[in-house]
Parts: sequence; structure tokens; C-alpha cells
Amino acid sequence: MAGGAGPYPEFVPLLNKSRTAAPGSPGGDTAATSPTRLRTALTLFFALDGFLFAGWVVRIPAIKEQTGASTGDLGLALLGVSAGAVVTMTLTGRLCRRFGSHPVTVASAVLLSLSIALPALTHSAVALGLVLLVFGTAYGSINVAMNSAAVDLVAALRRPVMPTFHAAFSLGGMVGAGLGGLVAGGLSPAVHLLCLTVAGLALTAAAGPALLRHPSASAPEAVPADRAGERAPGRLDGRSRRLVTVFGVIALCTAYGEGALADWGALHLEQDLHAHPGAAAAGYSLFALAMTAGRLSGTALLERLGQTRTLVAGGSTAAVGVLLGALAPTVWLALAGFAVTGLGLANIFPVAVARAGAVAGPGGVAAASTLGYGGMLLGPPAIGFLADWFSLPVALTTVAVLAAGAAVTGYAVRDASAAQPAGATRPAGAGATGALRAEGRIGDAARV
Repeated sequence: MAGGAGPYPEFVPLLNKSRTAAPGSPGGDTAATSPTRLRTALTLFFALDGFLFAGWVVRIPAIKEQTGASTGDLGLALLGVSAGAVVTMTLTGRLCRRFGSHPVTVASAVLLSLSIALPALTHSAVALGLVLLVFGTAYGSINVAMNSAAVDLVAALRRPVMPTFHAAFSLGGMVGAGLGGLVAGGLSPAVHLLCLTVAGLALTAAAGPALLRHPSASAPEAVPADRAGERAPGRLDGRSRRLVTVFGVIALCTAYGEGALADWGALHLEQDLHAHPGAAAAGYSLFALAMTAGRLSGTALLERLGQTRTLVAGGSTAAVGVLLGALAPTVWLALAGFAVTGLGLANIFPVAVARAGAVAGPGGVAAASTLGYGGMLLGPPAIGFLADWFSLPVALTTVAVLAAGAAVTGYAVRDASAAQPAGATRPAGAGATGALRAEGRIGDAARV
């Protein structure tokens, strides 16, 4: 259907309006419809999310000292982040269906930037928990909204670029952690986190207009009134809901491994293999670096192998890597295992979220993200309990079991995205696909 409007022509009037509107008006900025601009803006928001979150994490020890919280009290306060994120994710899916994922992404970025300064103003564990509830709310909201926007754009570009967005998150986290470590000795938490607020608001002001000038595929103005009912979540049938749940479980398997290695990898190297503290700390760094590299190459991998083979290969690779990292007799073999694990896990979460979004739009992204985030919460305590009952190396092998499970599950639903049920909600990105194809910016031959 090259050169045509495609099966979902609802974006064409909007694009025609943007071409004919007066110069200088929001509708007259034809660059606002550029997929390159949209992709750049979304990439910046993913990087901002990782940057801000990592900047907060490196100041946790200083905030603990400032509030006088015990380790147990701090743990309870930190649950505020998790509780706020999980509760908000489902609500954000509904907001994206009502207002569109682009404005929700921008609003969430503003809230995240403002809320990151709040922990440094607290002087008790209770107050810290309350402000972290706000921070978690913003964190969960932006993750659902920007992933929903990314699903729309992936469908529009007809290229599997979702891993590059998640690579930006990883890179932002590495930069945020690195800068935070450098300034931790010279800046107070209040000054540091306030600087993060300023940086976040500045980036949102720079990248936000590109999203706000272009309606997302699920925005009310992007769908005609006679088709508005297609967005209703009630039209999603049982099979589609089950598919979204399956993709969420795949995301959970990946996030379980990320959380487990982040919290327990260094301890395993130091305690079980008697590694030097510096070498032990390098374990997670290698894991994160390998995951970033895997996501940067994810688009090429998906174009070459397709989604199912990428899921199966990633899960299998991660399983082998974890077994090597957990059971290797030497530090260097364990470090190699952690690096292999990062490469294997890199693209499973992005693919799972993208497929959930293709089935159910923002609601699918919200459901899969909530399950995935639950896996990151489940991993560390589960490893701790199992380590008490057995040993830490044995406990870490559960990551291999779940990674292998993700590979098997991905293969089992290999045909799910090829045939969506007739009664299901139209994929969120379908409208954008038709619109951008009408402009001649994408071709039908691109492989997803």
C-alpha cells in the first residue's frame, strides 16, 4: 500500500492540516510530524528517566544518614518508590488512552524532575517514605507513557527500534550514576538533587514540544468520533488479555534477573569467590555495560532474526551466562558469565513490552510494565530467602530458570502478534503507521 493512507487513515487530516497551517503556528510546523524528531525526543526522555533515577540511587546513603533512618526503616521507606510506581502504572495506561501518550509523557517528566528534589528535604524515615511515594508515582507514570509512545512510533516506522530506547535508559543510568559518584563528595544531597531537577526540567522543555505538537496514535484527536469506541478497553477479548499477561510474565522473568544481579552479584563475587571489592563492584558494571551494548545492537538483531528468535536466543544466552556466573570457580569466569547474562537479557524486556503494546495499546504496555516491575521487586528478596535456605550461588541459578522460561514462553506465543483477534482493540500504533506511510516516509518492505 505504498503511497496510500493504509487501513487507518485517521492521521492524514492532521498531517494535511500541519502542511497548510500558517507558519509559526503549532500546526504549521511540518517538522513536528517528522518521525526522526519524534524518535529523538523519545530517546531523550528514556535517557532522562535513567539519568534521574540513577542520580537518586547514588545519594541513598547520604539521605539515610540525613534522616537518621535504620536499615529496616530505610527499606520500608524505599518501598514508597515501588508502591507508587505499581499503583500508578495501570492508571497511566488509562490516561494515555484518554489524553494520548505524548502529553502524559511530558507531564510525567515534569513531575519526576520536581519530585527528585524532595528526598533531600526530609529528616525522618516517614517523611522520606511519603515523598518517595510521589517520586515512584512519577517514575511509574513516565515508564508506561514513554513506552506506549515508543510502541506507536515502532509501528509507524515499521522498524524494531524499541531496544534503542531502552539502551538510552541504560546509558542515562550509567551517566547519572557516574556523575553522582563524582559529585557525591563535593555537593550536598540537596544541591545535587536540585541540579537534577533543573536538568530534568530543561531537557523536558527542549524535547517536550516535539511530542506535544504531534498527537499520539491513541490520542482523542487522532481517532474519528465514529471509531472512538475502538479504543475502549472493554473491547479487548479474553485471548488478547491472556497474551498481554504472557508478555508481562516474559518481562517479569527479565526484570527478576536484573534486580537479582544488581543487589546480589557483587556480594556473590566477594563472599563466595573472595574477589577484591573493586572486582566485585565491576561485576554489575560489566552486566550493565553488556546490556547497554546488546540494546544498542537490538534493532539490527531484530531485523535479522525477528522477535521470536531474538527472545529465544536472548533467554537461552542469559540462562547459560547466569549458570556460569553463579557456579564458576574463579572470579574472571564469573565476570564473563555476568557479561553474557547482560547480553542475553538486553532485548527481552523491550520486545515483550512492544508486543504487549501491539496487542492492547497503552493498556497492554501498562500491564506488561507492571508485571515486569514486579519481577524487579521480587528478585532481590527471593534470592535472599533462597540464599538463607541453600546458598547464594544456588539462589542465583533461579535467574537462569526464569530466563530459560522466558525463552520457552516466547517460542510458545511466536504466532501471537501475527493474528490479533478480530474483536480486540486496534494496536496503538496503527494510525501512525498509515499516516507516515501516506507521507512516503516509510516503506512496506521494512521487516519487523
